[in-house]
Amino acid sequence: MKHSTKKDLVLSQSIVSQPLLTTVTRNSYFPAIQILFRVWFIAVVLWMPLGCQSPKEQADALLFHGTFYTVDSSFSVVSAVALTDGKIVDLGDVETLKARYDFDTLIDLAGQFVYPGWIDAHCHFVGYAQFSLYADLTTARSEQEAVAICKAYLAENDVDYIIGRGWDQNKWKRKAFPTKNSLDSAFGDIPVYLTRVDGHAAWVNSAVLQTLNIDCDSPIAGGKMLCIDNAPSGILIDNAMQYVKRPQLELQRKIAALKRAEADLFAMGLTSIGDAGLALEDILLIDSLQKAGVLQLRIYAMAADTPENWSYFSENGIMKTEALNVRSFKLYGDGALGSRGASLLRPYSDAPDEWGFLLSSPAYFAEAAARLYAMGFQMNTHAIGDSANRTLLDIYATYSNRENDLRWRIEHAQVVHPDDFVKFRKSNVIPSVQPTHATSDMYWAGDRLGEARLPFAYAYQLLLQQIGTLALGTDFPVEGISPFKTFYAAVGRRDAEAYPPNGFNPEQALSRDDALRGMTLWAAHAQFEENEKGSLAIGKFADFTILDRDILEVPVLEILNAKVVMTFVNGTCVYDIKN
Repeated sequence: MKHSTKKDLVLSQSIVSQPLLTTVTRNSYFPAIQILFRVWFIAVVLWMPLGCQSPKEQADALLFHGTFYTVDSSFSVVSAVALTDGKIVDLGDVETLKARYDFDTLIDLAGQFVYPGWIDAHCHFVGYAQFSLYADLTTARSEQEAVAICKAYLAENDVDYIIGRGWDQNKWKRKAFPTKNSLDSAFGDIPVYLTRVDGHAAWVNSAVLQTLNIDCDSPIAGGKMLCIDNAPSGILIDNAMQYVKRPQLELQRKIAALKRAEADLFAMGLTSIGDAGLALEDILLIDSLQKAGVLQLRIYAMAADTPENWSYFSENGIMKTEALNVRSFKLYGDGALGSRGASLLRPYSDAPDEWGFLLSSPAYFAEAAARLYAMGFQMNTHAIGDSANRTLLDIYATYSNRENDLRWRIEHAQVVHPDDFVKFRKSNVIPSVQPTHATSDMYWAGDRLGEARLPFAYAYQLLLQQIGTLALGTDFPVEGISPFKTFYAAVGRRDAEAYPPNGFNPEQALSRDDALRGMTLWAAHAQFEENEKGSLAIGKFADFTILDRDILEVPVLEILNAKVVMTFVNGTCVYDIKN
C-alpha cells in the first residue's frame, strides 16, 4: 500500500465537507446503500495516511557516519549499523535505519573506519599476562645486556627466583647461545630461568641445573641439554625444559595481570583471541572471570596436551559460552627454527649435524588424533619444519578430508616441502600462520634453510591457494601484540624500516582483503564461530575495531601509523582513545 498523497488529502477533505444525509428524491436509487458506501469510503481515505506507517522498533544504539567493512561474501561496505542486546540488528545507511528504529544512543563516527572485531587466531594470552610480571629481555642485544636487565629486575622486585623471557641470540653480534657462566657470576645461588623469545629454549644458571635429575648423558625424548666439554652449558632445548620446576604465581597477581593484558589487547583493537595451549586450571579460571564480568575478551582456548585436560574434556566434552569456547587441543610437533629444534627433512644448512626433532613420536600423535576424532575435538598441532609438517599432515589424512568439517589445523606451517602443500587441500587442513614470524626470521632463516628451501618457508600465498582460507595471528608474546604489524607483514612482507624494499619472498604476500579476512572471518571459521563473529551481519556479536584511517587504502608504509579510536565488544565500548 502506498502512502497517501496531497491529492488524496484534498479529495478526502472535499468529501467530508459534503453532508452525509441528502433528500431522497424520485430519481434516487438505493439511497441507504449510497450513504453507507460514502461513510465507508471516507473512513478508508482518512485511515490511509496513518495506517500505512509501520511503528518503529526500539534499538539500543546506532553507529553512523562511518565506513563499515562488513567482510561478507561480497565484501560490501555500509555507513551505519544498529545494535540491540550486544548484537547487530540491522545495517545500511543512517536515513534508512533512523526511519526503522528509535535509538537510545546515537554514536557519530565522523568518517572513521570500522572493521569486524579483530581476532588473533594463535597467541598466548595467559603467557603474555604472566610475562608482564617477569624480566623482559626482548630489547637485549647481547648476553651482557640480558644479564644487566635481570640485575635491574632483581633490584626492583623482591624475588628469590629470577624468571625472564624474550632473549634471542640471533639478534646479537655473537650469535652463539649464551652460557650459565655469566648468570653464575651475576647472581650466585639465586635461581635464574630465562626462556628464549620462541619459548622453545631456556637459559639457566647452575642454581637451577643442580636441581635437575638430568645431565649430559641423559636421553631426553624431544629435547636436549646443550653441553660444553661434557658439562651442561646452561641451555635447555624443548622437552629438557620440563625438568625445571618454577615457582607458581599467586592467584590475585595472575588475575590482575590478566586484566591488564586484556586492556592492552582492547587498545590494539583485538576483541577475540585463540590461546594456544592452556592448562585446565587456567581454562576454569578464565571461565569464572568471564562469568563474573571481570574479563570481556572472547577466548578460543586450545587445551594443552596434559593428562588433566585429557581426563577432564574426555569426560565433559566441549565447553562453550558466548565468551569461551574449548573444543580443541594444542599439541607440539617440533621445536623452533631459531633454536634448531624444528624437525627438518634434511640437515640445517648452518649446522650439518643438526636435523631438529619431533617432540613426541609419530605413534603418539596418531593416538592423539584418534582420541580427538572420537571426542569431536579439533586437533591443532605446532609444526615448524618440513619433516614435522609432513608427519602431521599424513596423520591428519587418516581422519580429515574434503567430505567432513573437522577443521583440524597446523599451527605455523612454517617450512613445507613443495610436494606437501597439496596435502592441506586433500585433507582440508587449515593453516594457522603468523605473518610477523616471516619478517622477524627473514634475516637469518636463509642461513638455517639454504636457498633451495627458503622459497617454501612462510609461503602464505601457496598455502592460501590450497584451501582458500588462512587463520592469522601473532603468537604473542613471541611477537608483539599489534594486529597492525600482522596486517603490514602479511601484505608488505617488510619490517618497520621497510626492509627489504621489495619484500621478503614478495610473491607470498597476501592481498589486503585476504589479510583482513584472515584476521576476522577466516579466523572465526578456524574457531567454529563464523556464525557469531568475524563479519558484520545481522545476528552476529556487535564487536568492532574502529580506526582513524583506512588500512585497506592507505599506502602500505602508513599501515603501522594507524590508531585504534574505539573497540567494541558485545555492543559496549571497551576502549576509547579519548580516555
